[in-house]
Parts: sequence; structure tokens; C-alpha cells
Amino acid sequence: MPGKEYDIAGIGSVTVLKRRGSKSIRMSFGSKGEVRVSIPSWVPYQAGASFARDRADWIAEHQPTPTRLFSSGDRIGKAHHMTLSPDAVVKSTQVRLKGSEIVVKYPGKLNFDDPLVQTAAERGAKKALRGEGERLLPQRLRLLAEEHNFDFRSITVKQLKTKWGSCNQNHEITLNYYLMQLPWHLIDYVLIHELVHTEHLNHSDGFWQRFEEALPGAKKIRKELKAYKTSVIPN
Repeated sequence: MPGKEYDIAGIGSVTVLKRRGSKSIRMSFGSKGEVRVSIPSWVPYQAGASFARDRADWIAEHQPTPTRLFSSGDRIGKAHHMTLSPDAVVKSTQVRLKGSEIVVKYPGKLNFDDPLVQTAAERGAKKALRGEGERLLPQRLRLLAEEHNFDFRSITVKQLKTKWGSCNQNHEITLNYYLMQLPWHLIDYVLIHELVHTEHLNHSDGFWQRFEEALPGAKKIRKELKAYKTSVIPN
């Protein structure tokens, strides 16, 4: 199948493929998150590249994150690190938090990349992130609320599948504990975003005006946030 590869700023590698019988331009992701654009045979390759370039924001939001295995030494959140340890005594995988260490022990017959080991590591990582989030996010939210004259009723920290946070009409704020994997300036972006929703529930002009007052350059920071996914990502 004829094709060309382009390196597009903000996206990376994009493969444009010509398909016989195709009547429209379509975009898809490969198994490792790579971007593919299929075009009719009569359409110029450059048109496929432009199609991807014009949808850079959509790609950043929907592009799958390549799977990365947990391994010893990985940093989790702000203060934890992972230790994967084979043990001749244990008969099944075990995970526990020991201070700032996430310790996963597993039978010596298994490798660290075994699904049983990786599942235990993910479980430990989530527990560590939840603990960090419950300890740090409420105090940071209260500090920002006081600094920028916002008022909220309550805060809940838990795992959310697709959102970093939410705020309802009762000024009750929910935050995703996956936030603990983000740089602090992006965490502050999300927290202030939800605080602004205590005054403006929608994304009206008034919302963005208040947001920019509290956090100058908010819209630029928003683009940076799109590079991150709501999932456990070992570093």
C-alpha cells in the first residue's frame, strides 16, 4: 500500500496511506498510538498531512498512550517509587506501601512483565496516588480558593476515568487522584478551573475572563494539559 511519513509539530510522526476504493479521508491510531491517515488514491499525500495537522487538538485528546510496563525504580506521583522483587518464598503476588516505597513481591517463577505482577504494581500505584491526592489536593485547593477569593462547599478525591475534576451547582468539587502525576502548575490549572466553576458553571466568556484573572495564560496552559492522560503512568 503506497504511503508517506510526515513529522508534524505537536503531533509527531504521521503516516499517510493511499487506499484504492476509498472515497474519503480517514484517521486512525496504530497499536502503539501512531497516527495513520488513509486517503483516496487520487488525493495528494500533502492533503492527508494537512488533515492531521488541522486536527492536532483532537489527536492530543484521543491518542492512545503506549503501554509502558512498571519496573523497579519507577517514580509514582510526587513521593513514591516502585520496587518489584522476586521472592522464592511467596506463592502469589503481594503489594504493600512501605513509607514512600511501593513494594511488589512475586514468585520467583514469574517475570516482572507477567500480567499478575503488573496488575499488582498498578494496584499499588493507584493506592499511593490516592493517598497523596487525599493528603495534598484538599489543602492546595483551600489555599488557592483563599488566594483568589473563591468559595466551595466540599472536596472529594477519587479515581475518574476521563476527567481531571468536576464541580456541580452546589459548589461540590471532585478531583481525580491521577492529578498527582502532573507537574504542579498543571495541577493548579485544574484546581483553579474547578474553582471558577463555582461562579460560572459553563465555559462562557465570563468563565474565561475570571479564569484568566486568577491564572494568567490559562488557555495556553490548557493546551499543555492535553498531552496527559487520566491513567497510571510510571515514570
